[in-house]
Amino acid sequence: MKSHVWRPLFVVLGLVAGILLFRAYYVPGTFGSGEYGFMYSYHNKENLEYWKNQPVRYRDTGKQKMHEYCGECHAEEVEVRTEDMHGIIACENCHGPALKHPDEPHMLFVDRGRDVCLRCHTQLPYTTSERKRIPGIDSNEHNPGLACVDCHNPHNPRLEDM
Repeated sequence: MKSHVWRPLFVVLGLVAGILLFRAYYVPGTFGSGEYGFMYSYHNKENLEYWKNQPVRYRDTGKQKMHEYCGECHAEEVEVRTEDMHGIIACENCHGPALKHPDEPHMLFVDRGRDVCLRCHTQLPYTTSERKRIPGIDSNEHNPGLACVDCHNPHNPRLEDM
């Protein structure tokens, strides 16, 4: 073979060897994907105990539905919310972790900014995605500078009266 073929081949082989050598020294041995290959993505097995010992902050554990827990004190909001598609969304998705609520009511911050709504309602260009079923807006054109809750009831945005 001519040298114009060998030189690039040696460069590529050198880069691959360099990457593998770097990975061998840089990536810890406990970092991997587990016994099922890449099914559960990468994680560091040394951190498992650390994450198991993290305190739970969210109330919705699946045993008691979030709307049942919140409905004990906020029945009217839960009733309005369950009339609309927002009824399938856990209250904590918008209101934050509620494990210590109502013992510490100040822990549950009610964010009335646009960003909370735009997490789901930003208009996306993906026409083949299931996400297209969620009404999206162009935040630069649709009432810029106003909070969504100024015009829409966040528990049921289709309600006319606020």
